[in-house]
Amino acid sequence: VLGLLVWTLIAGTEYFLYPAFGWVMFVAVFYWVLTVFFLIIYMTMTYTRIPQVPWTMVGLCFNGSAFVLYLIAAIVDASSVTKDLDNHNYNSWAASSFFAFVVTSCYAGNTYFSFISWRSRTLQ
Repeated sequence: VLGLLVWTLIAGTEYFLYPAFGWVMFVAVFYWVLTVFFLIIYMTMTYTRIPQVPWTMVGLCFNGSAFVLYLIAAIVDASSVTKDLDNHNYNSWAASSFFAFVVTSCYAGNTYFSFISWRSRTLQ
């Protein structure tokens, strides 16, 4: 839901005029789609039918990459928000920046828990 907020707040503006917001849109939409995909896989328990895939490693790599790229996108988003660019888009861009940092912290937590899960699997 928070990732959805990030890209909808930006998509409602003229973000395409500023390349920095294009990067934020790419990261937000890409990881939102992948998160929904993994949510469906875990809710339907499809992962139990494909035991060849190391799901703990996949989760760790996914969450780690999402954390790093979302952190970069959140910093780019926050540094690109100024009142000088366009006043009527300022509030949407500022809100998207706030939610990008919230999503980053959520992915950081998921990365930590994925690491703990991966570590317990490799020690067995």
